[in-house]
Amino acid sequence: MMRFVMRRYCMSMRMALPLLLVAAGATIVAAQADADEIRVAVASNFAETMSEISGRFEAATGHKVTLISGSTGKHYAQISNGAPFDVFFAADARRPELLERAGLAEPASRFTYAVGKLVLWSPHADYVDAKAKVLERGDFRHLAIANPKLAPYGRAAQEVLRARGLWRALNSRIVRGENVGQAFQFVRSGNAELGFVAYSQLKRPDQAFQGSMWEVPQILYTPIEQQAVSLKSSNVARAFMSFVRSDEALVIIRDYGYSTP
Repeated sequence: MMRFVMRRYCMSMRMALPLLLVAAGATIVAAQADADEIRVAVASNFAETMSEISGRFEAATGHKVTLISGSTGKHYAQISNGAPFDVFFAADARRPELLERAGLAEPASRFTYAVGKLVLWSPHADYVDAKAKVLERGDFRHLAIANPKLAPYGRAAQEVLRARGLWRALNSRIVRGENVGQAFQFVRSGNAELGFVAYSQLKRPDQAFQGSMWEVPQILYTPIEQQAVSLKSSNVARAFMSFVRSDEALVIIRDYGYSTP
């Protein structure tokens, strides 16, 4: 009797196993179908912050986020020429607005995600004083800035130097990076003694600041209002943009040295 029961049990399991495998396979396929990928063009100054935000988004949703960082001007040109990005996180408000006007962005998707701060920084302690008199003294060979024609942080640096009456006097010493990330590398590597960079490049959660800096008064440059815009209509793009505006993401943005709307 016991052998008969075991034989019936084994036969039942052999019949049920293929059904279980089919059901499991269907679940996996469904999960893969629900997962999607999004290509995010992001301003270089926001790349590290966005990396943490996108990591949280991936963990919460299962979607894949591919980040492409670079200068806002370069991204704008690429998008205008059909680059396959899903969303665009610029370092200014002008380019997203231009894309919206040109019909290259999803209507009513544009919003301000962060407000950037400009600082004059040197990795050497006590090199940059509280009023940036080092600029007038001129005891340096190179001053790094982002390209004013391509990068909002570069344009802000140009405005500051003009306000201080130093743009022409220091022009021969200025080294221009394609974006503020490259300007930061010029200073960090020692190729420039100091440079105008984003405060967010220096402020890190639970990490001590190194060097010396002057936080530029807001009155000296146009506010760096950084806006984002959707370029394609998709559920994953809408979900990602919504996540960036969530309380969880806003805490990360502030932790990395930005103001939030």
